[in-house]
Amino acid sequence: MIASLALILVAQLVGEIVARGAGIPVPGPVIGMGLMFAFLLVRDGGQLGLARILPKPLTDGTLESTARGLLMNLSLMFVPAGVGVVGRLDLLWAQGFKLAIVLLVSTALSLLVTVLVFRAVVVLVERRRPDGEA
Repeated sequence: MIASLALILVAQLVGEIVARGAGIPVPGPVIGMGLMFAFLLVRDGGQLGLARILPKPLTDGTLESTARGLLMNLSLMFVPAGVGVVGRLDLLWAQGFKLAIVLLVSTALSLLVTVLVFRAVVVLVERRRPDGEA
């Protein structure tokens, strides 16, 4: 479990280093997640024989169980953000109306884009369907 947790944290650290070092406007943890995904693809692909040279905890399902344990406790990760919001209630009070407008507009736009994408997919699926099929 320690090796698996270390690998997850190293992937996040490398992502953060890449993001800050290259000035990429993508959060480091997102890059780290991509690196972890690439590692899992290579590990499970078997073309390179990587499973033979990796330590056992990274190939026996421990990585998956460690990630599952982290996901089960994901709500704890939001506590610092909630404390940060409570710590800046003055700013929330001063900018609350603007934040509410931004949240409403972004939610409405997200729903609109979702509907448009769904309709486009339905049209594409119906075009590919042979005539006479329900």
